[in-house]
Amino acid sequence: MIELIIIFILLLVIVALILYIRYQRRMVQLRVQELLIKETDRIRKETLSKSRAVLKGKIGEQMAPLLAAFPFEPADARFIGSPIDYIVFPGYSTRNPTEVVLIDIKTGKASLSGIERRIRELVHAGRVRWMTITI
Repeated sequence: MIELIIIFILLLVIVALILYIRYQRRMVQLRVQELLIKETDRIRKETLSKSRAVLKGKIGEQMAPLLAAFPFEPADARFIGSPIDYIVFPGYSTRNPTEVVLIDIKTGKASLSGIERRIRELVHAGRVRWMTITI
């Protein structure tokens, strides 16, 4: 009789343990789903924010010659976009260019990319030349 009671108690403990493990497993699944939803939402918001920043930067690059902060005549500027934004020929609109200026427009906290820094170094080192190609 005592053996039956012990077996019965062991069976109850085993059943309780199985139920507890299933419950914990379900709780973990729910927590993982919750975290996945939150992380997906965070990534979506971050992506939208970065996308807006890039779009604002591109609009700013295109509109720069029209802003008061642009120190050259808009008619003297030529947009290229990449790897630098503008080549400006001050005086070009009056048929008397005085220099050639390479300009990169940055908005917000943006900084020069590696290739942009390298181009700046080349210009500062005087590694710029003229070439005419006849075809």
